[in-house]
Amino acid sequence: MDIRVFIRLHELIITKQTGTPKQLAQKLEISERSVHYYIAFMKNEMKAPIVYDNRLETYLYEAECRLCFIT
Repeated sequence: MDIRVFIRLHELIITKQTGTPKQLAQKLEISERSVHYYIAFMKNEMKAPIVYDNRLETYLYEAECRLCFIT
């Protein structure tokens, strides 16, 4: 797992600009399977309240979420 992917993914979720999983995979330059892995890790291990909005076709946080990444 790459911390840079987590940071970029978090930014895209905050701004509701992930698109579909396929589009997100292209934006992050990873496989669609990896997208699902990163999302699952964030939800299960980091307790990030991530949901997918079918109407908007994007992932978003259903509650305020602050993740701290030291770069």
